[in-house]
Amino acid sequence: MSEGWFTKPVAIAVGIIGDIHNVMNAKQALEALNGHWPDSGAPKFSEARRLCQHVLNGSSQAAEQAREAFVAAAREARILVE
Repeated sequence: MSEGWFTKPVAIAVGIIGDIHNVMNAKQALEALNGHWPDSGAPKFSEARRLCQHVLNGSSQAAEQAREAFVAAAREARILVE
């Protein structure tokens, strides 16, 4: 199973105090999305989860699409560190 490595990590603020966590691949992104995501009902959340799962199921060429969707979901949830 491919982990779907991103070309550039995505920094997100997690937890109550906002610890910075660098998400390096689709597997880590999916773990973050399935964890304590602050806005799990949002449309961008669902799209990011779908694309990350797609990558983990073998579509390695979709890793950058999954990254872009994860960035959009993190921005929407206001946890993206820019």
